[in-house]
Amino acid sequence: MTMHDEVSYMSTTAGSRTLTAPPALYVDLRSCPEGAGRARHLAAEFLRGLEPPLYQEDVEAVVLVVSELVTNAVRHAEGPSCTLHLSACPEAIAVAVSDGSHVPPQPRTPDVSGEGGGFGWSMIHQIAEAVAVTDETAGKTVSALIPRHREDGSAHR
Repeated sequence: MTMHDEVSYMSTTAGSRTLTAPPALYVDLRSCPEGAGRARHLAAEFLRGLEPPLYQEDVEAVVLVVSELVTNAVRHAEGPSCTLHLSACPEAIAVAVSDGSHVPPQPRTPDVSGEGGGFGWSMIHQIAEAVAVTDETAGKTVSALIPRHREDGSAHR
C-alpha cells in the first residue's frame, strides 16, 4: 500500500525540486466474498489518513462505492483477482476497480425481496460526480469520482 510517493526531478534550468504525488492506494484483491470486506477496510483506513480530513459522509460515500464496485467485480468478472485504486485530490476522491471481464456493468431492475441486488450501479451514479467504464486489454476498469465536501457543507462540483 502506498500512501505518499515523493519524486525528484532534475531540471537543467531550475535545479532540483521535489514534488509530492497525491495520496494513493493500490491493492490487488482476491475475487472472493472476503475481497469486498478487505477493500472496505483498506479504503476506510486510507481515507482516515488524508489531510485535510474528509467529512464522515464523504468517507461513507467512498467506502460504499468501493464496496459496490469490488462486489460487482467479484460477482461478475472473470479471473482470480481485481485491483482497487484510490487517489485523493483536494476536490474529490477517485475510485477505480479493474477486473478481468470485458463486459461493462449493466443497470438492473432492483430486487426488492433483497435476494438479487440490482441497487448498486444506480447508487454509484447518484453518489459519484462522474462514472466511466474503460475497456482494456486484460479486462475493464470502472472508475468513479466522488466529490469532497467543503467546510460550508457543499460538494466540490
